[in-house]
Amino acid sequence: MMSTNTAPQTLVDKIWNRHAIRELSDGSTLIHIDRHFLHDGTSRQAFDGLRRIKRPVRDLNLTFAVVDHILSTLPGRTGESHPPGIERIHALRDNCRQFNVELYDVDSAHQGIAHVIAPELGITLPGCTLVCGDSHTATNGGLGALAWGIGTTEVMHVIAAQALLVRKQKQLRITFSGHIGEGVSSKDMILYFLSRHGVTAGTGCTVEYAGPAIRALPIEARMTICNMSIEFGSRCGIVAPDDVTLQYVANRPFAPKGVMWDRAAADWRSLASDDGATFDREIEFDCNQIGPQVTWGNSPQEAVAIDEALPEPSSVADHDRRQALERAYSYMNLTPGRTMEGVPIDIAFIGSCTNSRLSDLEAAAKVVKGRKVAKGVTALAVPGSMAVKAAAEAKGLDKIFLEAGFEWRNAGCSMCVGSNGDLVPPGKRSISTTNRNFEHRQGPHSRTHLAGPAMVAAAAVSGCITDVRKLLSQN
Repeated sequence: MMSTNTAPQTLVDKIWNRHAIRELSDGSTLIHIDRHFLHDGTSRQAFDGLRRIKRPVRDLNLTFAVVDHILSTLPGRTGESHPPGIERIHALRDNCRQFNVELYDVDSAHQGIAHVIAPELGITLPGCTLVCGDSHTATNGGLGALAWGIGTTEVMHVIAAQALLVRKQKQLRITFSGHIGEGVSSKDMILYFLSRHGVTAGTGCTVEYAGPAIRALPIEARMTICNMSIEFGSRCGIVAPDDVTLQYVANRPFAPKGVMWDRAAADWRSLASDDGATFDREIEFDCNQIGPQVTWGNSPQEAVAIDEALPEPSSVADHDRRQALERAYSYMNLTPGRTMEGVPIDIAFIGSCTNSRLSDLEAAAKVVKGRKVAKGVTALAVPGSMAVKAAAEAKGLDKIFLEAGFEWRNAGCSMCVGSNGDLVPPGKRSISTTNRNFEHRQGPHSRTHLAGPAMVAAAAVSGCITDVRKLLSQN
C-alpha cells in the first residue's frame, strides 16, 4: 500500500490512501476493492468477458450477487413472473453457479435491492471500498464507505482482479447547519440542495456531507442523502462514521465480532476528517429554511417547497435552460406561478434504493394510518428487502397499508426504473420516493414527481400533492 500523508487529511483521503496499491504515471491509481456487488442488470457481459480471458473470480469472500432490477414484486412472484426478465435472471443464476458466487435469489430471506441489503447485512462497513454496476451505489456512503457505481467492463475487472484503476476526484464538503422541522426529511434536504445548486454542483467531486443536521440523522436517512449524490454529478457521497454508525453496524451478519469488533470500532472512529483538512470546495446552508419538497419538472433540480410558486421561464437568462424549463412545463402539463399543492395524482409509489427502508415505511405509515387511498389512485408500498418486509410486517405496517388500500409488495427495484413491469401508464401522474424524474423514466410518457415517503403517503390519501404537515397536525 502507498504511504500515508502526515498533513491533515479528509475522510476520503484516509480511505483512499489505505486502499491505494500503486499510482501510475498517467495519474490514475490502482485501488483495492473491499466489496463488489453484482445484479441481474449489468453483470452478464462481465461474466462473458471473464470466460473469454479464462479468469476465475479473484476473491469469492468479497463478491456478492442479487436479483433486484428485473424481478417482479407481485405477491407470490418467482424468477419467471416477469417474462422479459427471465433470460437475465437465469443468466445470473447460471453465472453465479459456475463461478461459485454467493447469490441472494428470489427465494432468499436476504433478497432485496443491492444498496439496501449490503448495509443491512453488514457487508458495507465504515472505511471500506465498495462498487456495483449501478450508479446509486453511493448510497453505502451513509455508513462511511467509499462507494461508487461502475460500468460493465469495470465489473469484469473487479471480478478478475479485486482492484480497479481510478482517478482521485476533487473533494467537496457540503455542511448542513441548523435543524429540520416537523414533516421535513432527509429527502427534502437533498432535493432542496439540488434546487439551489443544480445538477452539476458535484461534477468531478467526491462529496462529504457534514454538519449538525447530518449528525442528527439516523443512518437510513444519511443513506438517502448519499444516494442522490449522483443527481448533482458526483459519483460518491459519504458521511464520516460516528457512534450512530457503530450502533447500526454492530451485530450484523458480516460485521466483525469480539476483539475484532473493538479494533474495528476504534479504527472507524479515527476516520473523520481532521481539523484543518483541505477541501477543493465547500458549500453550507441552513436547514431551518427547508420545507417539504416536491419536484415539478423532469430533473431532480426542478424542485420547490410545497407552498412555493413554480418558476417563470422568462426570468431565466440562459437560453438553453429557459427552453428546458418550457419543455418540462409542456411534458408535465403544469404552468408557472402556481404551487404544487392540489396537483392531482394517479400513482403513489413508496420504494427504491432511495426510500424503501423500515424508517421510510414507518414515516409513510404514520400518515396513512386511519386513512384511505383516494378514489382513482393506485398506491404501492415496496420494501427494499425481504428483511425490511419481514420487519415491517412484525410491526403491523403491512396491515396499515393494506387497510388503507395500498398494494403491499415483495422486495425489488420496482417502479423506480420500470424494468420489471411496474409502470406508470402514458400521461398519468406519479408521486414517487425514487431519485429520478426524467421523461419516460417510469414508463413511456409518464409524469413523475419526486418527494419523501411522508409526502407520497399524504398525496396517496388526498388524491393530490399536499402539504404533509397538515395531515400530521390532524394526527
